[in-house]
Amino acid sequence: MNKKRFYEDHRNFSWRTLTEYLISPGIRCKFDLLKEHLGSRTFYNGIDLGCSGNSFIYFLENIIHKSFYDIALTPLKQYSGIPLKKLNEVHPNEYWNPICGDITCLPYRDKMFDFVSALDVLEHIKEDHKAVSEISRILKKNGIVVVTVPHRMKFYTKQDHLIGHYRRYEIDRMISLFKKFSLKNLKIFGVYGRIMKISDIQSTNPKGTEKSLQNLRNFYTTHLLFRKIWNIFVKVGSHIMKVDARSKNLNTKMNLAFIFIKQIKLK
Repeated sequence: MNKKRFYEDHRNFSWRTLTEYLISPGIRCKFDLLKEHLGSRTFYNGIDLGCSGNSFIYFLENIIHKSFYDIALTPLKQYSGIPLKKLNEVHPNEYWNPICGDITCLPYRDKMFDFVSALDVLEHIKEDHKAVSEISRILKKNGIVVVTVPHRMKFYTKQDHLIGHYRRYEIDRMISLFKKFSLKNLKIFGVYGRIMKISDIQSTNPKGTEKSLQNLRNFYTTHLLFRKIWNIFVKVGSHIMKVDARSKNLNTKMNLAFIFIKQIKLK
């Protein structure tokens, strides 16, 4: 099976929607921590590579023009399906541009973006250096890249294999990989602590997990009382996960975030 078909068929990826931020304590934790560390800088042109159906930049108000890119077509439909008139009423200064393709060969001109995000993407790319090279190519000088990756190969499990991970990353490898392409590290912080090891349970019944997640999405959108109760669960759960992620010892983190800035030459 080719990579595109793998992610089209993997419902845990292709069936995600923008409601993931509302129904998942993990997504809420990760997105909130990223927004906190990124600050208030305004970006003119941003792109979310490997956006799936729950794009991080959808929730960033300080990006004027947003592009969505993914190897799977299914999750991109929700971004192209919004009528332009309705979209402009909600985001009057913004246009959206979803494109399906491979991150190692991006269909964009050099220095097109001043913001790039690639959340939990690089570990799915066999030749990850090609992806980082392309990220650097399309990024303007002083542009920002935010990346999240699973941390430490010693944490690699059957769950990593099932969802298409080639590797987990060590901090030194990430910094040296990005430095080769004129990207200087500004910040490193945890987005998931040891609590996230609970996700390994999914490997015992992946099809059942996909079905349960889809049922949760449907139930959340159609049952008001359940939605109110679940909102409380997500609020409390994400808070606990944030406390876990903010603990000082990076070596214990299951997933890390890196923020890089594009420079012309790095010494």
